[in-house]
Amino acid sequence: MFKFENQLVKLKHDVLTSIVKVAKEKEVTKEELEKIPYQIIPGEEPSYRESVKRERSILLDRAKLAAGFLPNGADSDELVNVEEEKQILYVIKEACDMCPTKKFQVTDACRNCIAHKCQSVCNFGAITYVDGRAYIDPDKCKECGMCKKACPYDAIAEDMRPCKKSCPTGALDINSDKRAMIKEEKCVNCGACMAACPFGAIEDKSSLVRVVKQLTNEEKVYAVVAPAIAGQFGPKTTYGQVRNAIKALGFTDMVEAACGADAVTVHESNEFVERMENGDAYMTNSCCPGFLSYIEKMMSDQVERISGTVSPMVATARYIKATDKDAKVIFIGPCTAKKTEALIDSIKDAVDYVLTFEELMALFDGFDINPETCDDILVDEASIFGRGFGVSGGLTSAIENYVKDKQIEIDFKPVKVSGGAEIKKTMTMAKLGRLQGNFIEGMMCEGGCINGAGKFVSVMKAKATFTKINHQASMKTVLSNEKIKEYEDINLER
Repeated sequence: MFKFENQLVKLKHDVLTSIVKVAKEKEVTKEELEKIPYQIIPGEEPSYRESVKRERSILLDRAKLAAGFLPNGADSDELVNVEEEKQILYVIKEACDMCPTKKFQVTDACRNCIAHKCQSVCNFGAITYVDGRAYIDPDKCKECGMCKKACPYDAIAEDMRPCKKSCPTGALDINSDKRAMIKEEKCVNCGACMAACPFGAIEDKSSLVRVVKQLTNEEKVYAVVAPAIAGQFGPKTTYGQVRNAIKALGFTDMVEAACGADAVTVHESNEFVERMENGDAYMTNSCCPGFLSYIEKMMSDQVERISGTVSPMVATARYIKATDKDAKVIFIGPCTAKKTEALIDSIKDAVDYVLTFEELMALFDGFDINPETCDDILVDEASIFGRGFGVSGGLTSAIENYVKDKQIEIDFKPVKVSGGAEIKKTMTMAKLGRLQGNFIEGMMCEGGCINGAGKFVSVMKAKATFTKINHQASMKTVLSNEKIKEYEDINLER
């Protein structure tokens, strides 16, 4: 049904789909999980690793995590449930390739020049010359990168592990056996390490089994779908087809999180005006849980600057439950950090479970539903600006539009940042009182939600489709539409 961009994406999809198929028919037991690796790899010839035994061991751990259990190796006799744990990302030890841990290394391009600029700029005495070539002592190197910048031949390579390099908080570390490990106290569950690892050694836990059981039990389950969904199926699949495909799974209905985004725009804009009138230096958005967690864990003295408005996910979920007291709400998006957000005490009553786009695709495959063949219907409750929350700068555009439409006299000077490096730099400047603005729109994933770790299609392929579909599907540009009025009595405070 789906086209896979690489073999790792297919393997992950096959495991998730297998979990869906088992959950539809029976209880997910250790015995059922142990069958999955043999179903996916039936032969005795390895495809990626040195042995089929190791490949199956890794697949078993993937299956455990996809079913909500700890990936604790093939030799464990028990399943340890982690669904209620606030940690979302886990390392599959067998899958970790134990990549090199030296950050800077000298390559064959070294010419043993007379100037020895790399040695002269090193303040730690880490560089010596051995056999006519520079050598970096890993025990002395502080990984400052000055030697790399100084070398005129670019002979010093930066060789940091992809997972460690991508982590915005330093939560990704290396243990004594050279495998990756996650420091939970620093982890914001953004999934950057998961997306970066080419071996798929880091994965997010899943609530697929519980969601499948709710769907098959015909409970009143609503799907709240993130705006970034528009880029996941190609240019020919419409919002209406996606909605009908989701309803075919057994969901009572699909509601766009972009509707909640429109309501959030109004609430957060008014909050910003109030804060500026009270003399606050700046305010940040709160719709990205990865960014919010980054401030809480890395710059706790700036927490008071975070907006008190809920995210579009929560706003939409509260709206649904206010109109249907028996509703269960499943948020579907590209974000692993949303799984953490849904566990926050003040929020968990609104959102029951969170699935990624990867998990949604597994549901479609497991239930044999193809969105491309579903009937089309008009879906136009949200505005273009609400749907624009899926990319970096979308919230800023929505606030600018609202302020202009309502003719609010306020000096709105936004600073739009995405990705860990930009966020660290911007928040540091804000902390020092040197921010060139008074509002920070921070998105932990580079480029915004459309590049979330739980996406199914790469951002390069998804962005053009996302833009095209959103502009074709909705011509609403004014936020004060009928849906906004329906949210007026909903609590939008975090």
